[in-house]
Amino acid sequence: MSSVSLPSAPIRIQIVEDHDLTRISLRALLSAQPGFQVVCEARTGEEALAQLAHSAVNVVLMDINLPGIDGIQAATEVGRIQPDARVMMLTASNRRDQVCAALASGAVAYCLKSASPEMIYQGVLSAATGGVFFDPQSAAHLLRSVDSGADLSPLSVRETSALRLVADGLSNKEIAQILGISVGLVKQLIQDILSKLQATDRTQAAVKAFRAGLI
Repeated sequence: MSSVSLPSAPIRIQIVEDHDLTRISLRALLSAQPGFQVVCEARTGEEALAQLAHSAVNVVLMDINLPGIDGIQAATEVGRIQPDARVMMLTASNRRDQVCAALASGAVAYCLKSASPEMIYQGVLSAATGGVFFDPQSAAHLLRSVDSGADLSPLSVRETSALRLVADGLSNKEIAQILGISVGLVKQLIQDILSKLQATDRTQAAVKAFRAGLI
């Protein structure tokens, strides 16, 4: 397991996977891990969202390629139904467009189905404890999708602090509380960061800054 400590309460997991054998294997794998509890399973995005209306979970382990509403669409709805639930994408593909689409949908972890059990454990634990996780292959693809950071404008101390918190997966409200500033000022900081780093969204900004050694 990861060096990150397990929460005191079990991590409640929903598995969303249309292939029965894969879903059953994931259930067995995760249920055998101390501190993990699979509380519900779904074959489609629609079924998953319906379950979330009455079953509280910490992590939604979601396949991207689902029948009907795909994993990307479903992930965008998870936050509306359960704001505290974190989405981890588990897929057979590490295509850069899918990785970026998953991040844009609100997913905080991305892992290939071919990854080791330890890698899947780490992804679930990281998502549940407020972190961001990519398996090595997907991370490499994502890094290649952004430009070199050689010409990036330097960030101020406050902008750097805010971006580190963004990289940790915190919301604007949480960042405001930690930095002791208003949510409005956090939003302005984020906009300034995006402009300086020539990034289109928070995730790309964090990746660019990390690659350039700014955070």
